Amino acid sequence: MKFFIINSFRTMVYVAYVAIIVAGILMGVYQEGAFAGDLLGLEGTPARALEIAVGAAVGWIAASLVCGLIVTLLDIRDDINDRLPDARRDD
Repeated sequence: MKFFIINSFRTMVYVAYVAIIVAGILMGVYQEGAFAGDLLGLEGTPARALEIAVGAAVGWIAASLVCGLIVTLLDIRDDINDRLPDARRDD
């Protein structure tokens, strides 16, 4: 059961990683070039392409940070749980 739970958490992290990147891309699509138009004076397709690229980059960075932190915390938890029986032993 422990094996299933740990792997389900890892699967959730992988799904969340892709979902955060897709959310960044969709945010870039949603802006329709408005931010790039205001900031850089771009219009049309170049503005939309820039916003999608920036959304993908920001999504990738955010996904790496969030999911990396989750995996690190899960590894720390697993290491602590593995070492607890050794700590309770009276040698």
